[in-house]
Amino acid sequence: MAALAEEQTEVAVKLEPEGPPTLLPPQAGDGTGEGGGGTTNNGPNGGGGNVAAAAASSAGGDGGTPKPSVAVSAVAPAGAAPVPAAAPEAGAPHDRQTLLAVLQFLRQSNLREAEEALRREARLLEEAVAGTGAPGEADGAGTEAASALLSRVTASAPGPAAPDPPGTGASGAPAVSGLATGPPAPGKVGSVAVEDQPDVSAVLSAYNQQGDPTMYEEYYSGLKHFIECSLDCHRAELSQLFYPLFVHMYLELVYNQHENEAKSFFEKFHGDQECYYQDDLRVLSSLTKKEHMKGNETMLDFRTSKFVLRISRDSYQLLKRHLQEKQNNQIWNIVQEHLYIDIFDGMPRSKQQIDAMVGSLAGEAKREANKSKVFFGLLKEPEIEVPLDDEDEEGENEEGKPKKKKPKKDSIGSKSKKQDPNAPPQNRIPLPELKDSDKLDKIMNMKETTKRVRLGPDCLPSICFYTFLNAYQGLTAVDVTDDSSLIAGGFADSTVRVWSVTPKKLRSVKQAADLSLIDKESDDVLERIMDEKTASELKILYGHSGPVYGASFSPDRNYLLSSSEDGTVRLWSLQTFTCLVGYKGHNYPVWDTQFSPYGYYFVSGGHDRVARLWATDHYQPLRIFAGHLADVNCTRFHPNSNYVATGSADRTVRLWDVLNGNCVRIFTGHKGPIHSLTFSPNGRFLATGATDGRVLLWDIGHGLMVGELKGHTDTVCSLRFSRDGEILASGSMDNTVRLWDAVKAFEDLETDDFTTATGHINLPENSQELLLGTYMTKSTPVVHLHFTRRNLVLAAGAYSPQ
Repeated sequence: MAALAEEQTEVAVKLEPEGPPTLLPPQAGDGTGEGGGGTTNNGPNGGGGNVAAAAASSAGGDGGTPKPSVAVSAVAPAGAAPVPAAAPEAGAPHDRQTLLAVLQFLRQSNLREAEEALRREARLLEEAVAGTGAPGEADGAGTEAASALLSRVTASAPGPAAPDPPGTGASGAPAVSGLATGPPAPGKVGSVAVEDQPDVSAVLSAYNQQGDPTMYEEYYSGLKHFIECSLDCHRAELSQLFYPLFVHMYLELVYNQHENEAKSFFEKFHGDQECYYQDDLRVLSSLTKKEHMKGNETMLDFRTSKFVLRISRDSYQLLKRHLQEKQNNQIWNIVQEHLYIDIFDGMPRSKQQIDAMVGSLAGEAKREANKSKVFFGLLKEPEIEVPLDDEDEEGENEEGKPKKKKPKKDSIGSKSKKQDPNAPPQNRIPLPELKDSDKLDKIMNMKETTKRVRLGPDCLPSICFYTFLNAYQGLTAVDVTDDSSLIAGGFADSTVRVWSVTPKKLRSVKQAADLSLIDKESDDVLERIMDEKTASELKILYGHSGPVYGASFSPDRNYLLSSSEDGTVRLWSLQTFTCLVGYKGHNYPVWDTQFSPYGYYFVSGGHDRVARLWATDHYQPLRIFAGHLADVNCTRFHPNSNYVATGSADRTVRLWDVLNGNCVRIFTGHKGPIHSLTFSPNGRFLATGATDGRVLLWDIGHGLMVGELKGHTDTVCSLRFSRDGEILASGSMDNTVRLWDAVKAFEDLETDDFTTATGHINLPENSQELLLGTYMTKSTPVVHLHFTRRNLVLAAGAYSPQ
């Protein structure tokens, strides 16, 4: 690209149907630093809309910097469809073909005047156009391809005395890029036909021929040399460009069928990329032909979502100046089209600060994504009087008095009776009313609370480990009820097994004929309806037709949810041990499901990349949370039930608002797929674990990472906070349970406005200080963790002999 003077302004030439061309007044550029060149703004059909073909090489500047581009717009007569821009004289046969396609489209649309104006401008003869085929030939796919082609007509202003930039004709006329590299057939203008994904052709069309394939290595090497020689403060930030540029340049070479150049480019530079992109590069290396790109999910992810880089203004200006001086159109076009550069004012970030936040499939989260308000406080607890039971002993009566006041909790403590200023309104989402049985359970819970052990660095919990021996069926999911009386396991043989872990056995309800004989008014009716003949420690639930990957008990212990590879979520009754409903919405395996803390609602996530919110009495989902670029591996409700967190294989965690389905937080920083999530009991913090073995801590209110716990050497499968939030327990495939000091991790948080605005997070390297204990199993990966109401840790996993 020619070096362009900063003070150049945008001039639009407006072609009227009659009369000479008139110059519109100069306008200041309106780019924000990440704009894409060559976008087409279509007016509504039937109105005389203008179509501006902006220069692909225009620097979408920062704020008020003028955009050095020439926008040519043709005005259609009233009542006609929008007219494409005039293209200058075609320099190459390829450009000429594109121009002919545009003229053919105009003729088809009966836009005679615009066609005449364009032909006069391009100095083309009537016969040349007539020779491309009859007007009626190119409808259907041809018309679509032609209109897709129009959106790619770009014009770039050459510099005064500079040599032609790559991609322009010999005469300095801007190159007009089409969808296909070869000359298009008359009926179908370079269309890419893919049956199941109609938008694939549009997606791939961005990789049209832009420059000399033999120069790609030189362009990339030149930028690499420039970045490595820049000042230390800018080098770390600009190094973020290497990976997305490498991917897009490689894909561009493959798409344009320069297979040898692509292979050489990949082999030369793939070793320079950060280690946490190795899995993505492995997938990329298998895309060696244009045909491989169609329908490839990874490819589409890269194309449809702009890779987000967060760079300081100084570093961005340095990059822009370099690319303009070197006239490096190729790289600048990729920056404009495929990257979203989130520019902030202030000091550039250090390598450590950047490394903490990057690593996801689509780069970092935009700062705007984490700005919306989140009500992370807890809902007010209903007032329940705690009666003293007759069988309570005298000694326990002394404990009974403080029960009404509730014992003191620390700052991280759990539910409070006062209204939390950060809590959502009580009626923000409809929640089920408390039944009498729920109230009784809450009273039991409060009594247990008085006997709860206060945990801390000097008082660590005991851990009770449930090992599934001889689990040849393959244990794939575990859950424990809130009162720790039942444990459920999901297995690869498609069964769900429920055990009682108390002396009380599992019993089913009697048959209908026997129930009619029972006195409905008696006090112990709930006891009488149970059939003693069915009592057993284990019940097996059959119904799924694939491995069961998720299990969740309802808060009232009457129901159990299970999700499976068969694409369904099933709701089981724990009174009759039968399946009540099969929820069908996911098209692929469902990796996880979880009940809301208030019951009634539940969430599921799966291989189809979306999470769904359901209510037990609706067979269709209430909300669909779409936005992840890969499988949703784990789901978790916020303690106030107004938000849902999802962890994905795209290496991001998202927080969704149940009320409107919006994504209100995007957390990036993990270097592998996320497999576990848990909220702190006070709702302020979120802990996440992934295949990279790290546990990351997040402040939900500010949308910031506030801690990193290193120690595990394999996937972190389970995370749980203690009941009062003082300790975080993590279980991993490395056969260990680790306990961390949550109070210390969250104290003295640096969450000032500057940090929030720029993402300059400084994570303390204090994992070893926060680690309170490591507990090894013999050879059992830890699949699930649970804190009982008295703060005993229950852990579960299947023994896997080495």
